[in-house]
Amino acid sequence: SKRWIWVRAVRAARNANDGVVSLNPPAVPIQRKEQPHPTELLPLLHSTATHDISFFELNSLLTHFSVTSTTKEERRMIQRTASIQLLCLSAVVLQCNGFAPSSSHLATHNAISVSSHRMGYRSAVLTSKRSSPLHMAVEGDFDPDAINRQVEEAQAGSIKARLRALYKFTRPHTIRGTILASFAGTTRALIDTPGAIANAQWGAMLPRAIVGMVALLLGNAFIVGINQIFDEKIDKMNKPFLPVASGEMSKRFAWVTVLLAGAIGPLIVNQFFPPVLFKLYMLGWILGAIYSVPPIRTKRNALAAGLTIATVRGFLLNFGVYYAVKDAIGSPFSWSPKVAFIARFMTIFATVIAVTKDLPDTEGDKKYNIETLATKVGIPKIAKGATVCLLLNYISAIGQGLLATPGTFNKIPMIGGHLALATMLLVRFRKLDADSIPSVKLYYKHIWDNFYLEYLLYTLI
Repeated sequence: SKRWIWVRAVRAARNANDGVVSLNPPAVPIQRKEQPHPTELLPLLHSTATHDISFFELNSLLTHFSVTSTTKEERRMIQRTASIQLLCLSAVVLQCNGFAPSSSHLATHNAISVSSHRMGYRSAVLTSKRSSPLHMAVEGDFDPDAINRQVEEAQAGSIKARLRALYKFTRPHTIRGTILASFAGTTRALIDTPGAIANAQWGAMLPRAIVGMVALLLGNAFIVGINQIFDEKIDKMNKPFLPVASGEMSKRFAWVTVLLAGAIGPLIVNQFFPPVLFKLYMLGWILGAIYSVPPIRTKRNALAAGLTIATVRGFLLNFGVYYAVKDAIGSPFSWSPKVAFIARFMTIFATVIAVTKDLPDTEGDKKYNIETLATKVGIPKIAKGATVCLLLNYISAIGQGLLATPGTFNKIPMIGGHLALATMLLVRFRKLDADSIPSVKLYYKHIWDNFYLEYLLYTLI
């Protein structure tokens, strides 16, 4: 995995703050000459301007100058500079535990004072002022160069960059879950209704299905979007790659997007679908809003947050899609064993997701007094508990497949499929390193992978 370490050049010792090295990456990279003369190295590194130099680039510069320097004095200058920079980098590595802030919005307030009598520095003092654990609270690995570049492109008015920011704003992994739930629920309803596929009026059904999908995606965008607006400060620490937190999307544009999605979605459902679906949609809309919006802000309470996500993504989504398809084909709704199974199974699964989603966010949640099970109990215990809950969920599915009356479920996908997913979960949990944020994030991603695969089984059971 890529782990970037950014350093700023040593400031000249001509003012009260001389000898300070800021660890914050600048927003705009500096322009340097291709091959400056060795005597230009120190002005480059020690000028009053702030420079952006990566560890590998710095190492290449020093190696080049060490080879090409012709005089003993120049080589001595290079060696001294190398010693100072490596000392700074060592301190950065120890403080960041292998991670670095992702953008200029994530200032860490760390400073390292260095000295050299030959270069006019004061007495050698090494200090570190840490005001927050910001630099340690990144969610996985990402490239700060790419983030800064995307922010600059979006702020420069690039249409492509703004569309990319809008896509990121909708949280694609949640969109995939919504789309899969829609396709699986539609397939299940058609299979459960004799003659529905052969006699379906596709010319009328497909446009309505597309409209329904748009309404679901707008509801999804409203919920995840309003969360990013109210969690901006927390996301700067936990998820600095999100467009509002990074500055890739302005808060004004975020509000416009959220308000449009929050208004158009309900209008579509009210216009094209029966009243019961509109009520269910608005229930999910309200629960999704109060999850993030003060003063209720249910995400501050672990139990309320879990119930909110489980209700919306577990029950309302799966039941709503199935009911909508039944209504579209003119078939009365009735609870089938398969629908009852997926509603129960995915509600429990969504509850686990509601808990594990906080695992990479513990630093930011602690700083802003967001109470989650991960902050109260700790990452190792929550990860183990989540794995046990999902394994029990899979065991119950296997048991239901074994004990159900013949013909209720297809045995091979119901039993063999869930046994395979349970095995995958256990194998991936054994690879989890609870002290590594990238490993924790990968574990959380694997839970979503199992969530997606469950919808495939839903169409087969």
